[in-house]
Amino acid sequence: MEAIQTERLPGFFEAIQNNEISFWLGAIIGFILIFVIRAGLHTGLKKVISQERTRLFLETLVNWMTLFVLIVYFLTYFSETSFIYQTLFVFGDTQITVFLILTVLFAIILAAKFSGAVREYVLPTVYDKYGLDRGLQASMNTFFHYFIITMAVLISLSSIGFNLTSLTVFASVLGVGIGFGLQNVMSNFISGLIILFERPIRVGDRVIIDDTIADVEEIKIRATVVRTRVNERMIIPNSYFLEEKFVNRSYADTRLRIPVGVGVSYGSDVELVRQLLFEAVYELREESWPNIVDRPEPRVFFEGFGDSALDFTVWFWIDSQSDEREFTIPSDLRFKIFKKFAENDIEIPFPQRDVHVISDHK
Repeated sequence: MEAIQTERLPGFFEAIQNNEISFWLGAIIGFILIFVIRAGLHTGLKKVISQERTRLFLETLVNWMTLFVLIVYFLTYFSETSFIYQTLFVFGDTQITVFLILTVLFAIILAAKFSGAVREYVLPTVYDKYGLDRGLQASMNTFFHYFIITMAVLISLSSIGFNLTSLTVFASVLGVGIGFGLQNVMSNFISGLIILFERPIRVGDRVIIDDTIADVEEIKIRATVVRTRVNERMIIPNSYFLEEKFVNRSYADTRLRIPVGVGVSYGSDVELVRQLLFEAVYELREESWPNIVDRPEPRVFFEGFGDSALDFTVWFWIDSQSDEREFTIPSDLRFKIFKKFAENDIEIPFPQRDVHVISDHK
């Protein structure tokens, strides 16, 4: 029985070799071994490196090396196989092969990783050194990312012998596509580039779009993402900000003037009302809201004679619109005005109507 099994083993291995099973089995084992080593390095870094930022950077380097080893291993292991250099189709004067596609994909992935690492670890230091604002940082990050990706694709294509003049065919096809239905896409693309450089809006700006107050969260190459007060996201095409009318509250100055209106009864002392309104603003600034600025100074206006009240408006300025201050501060001021009016017997009237019933006695 043992002799029979011994005789069958060489035949089994010979069958494996003839069917190229050993070739693919070796490839799978090699890939598994690479990932096992990567997992071991990550585990070792977590045990040895205590500082999170340093550990994350080293883990990123390990991931890069893993990707590089995988590509080299793949190209080396399958270099003798015919399918990797087999022509899939012809684009212009260039033969498209599996090797060419893998090379371009590798270049794009590596460029994206490099761009992400530079934006996370290098550019913030530059931004802090020169004191660049958040909007300009976002614009530079977006431009740098697309620039690196574009250069990686062009360099990888030219280095492997791809005829870049073949792209003129693609450009002509793209031009026809633009004429038949891609006008909006290209318009938003160009608008995104203009926004990044001209900067009519920036990340962090507060804008008003169709009576909706929102904060700009991200400016992408085709659309801009804004967050409303109820934490909803609106996706706005970039061309909107160049073609339509909208309000940017943070364009040149983060300060904001806030009006708060109140009505008092006709028998009230108007000079006392003006004094109490000033006191309410100053006391609120001293007690809880130093964000109310000294300059420009608060102002009180006697707006007019209403149907049932004398209408007053107090103006004041706040330093910025962060943390919903333009809504919270007026609310707190109204509480204080109501309290001070009650303490000084100033009546806030409400609309009243007198109804006279005339009976017709016959």
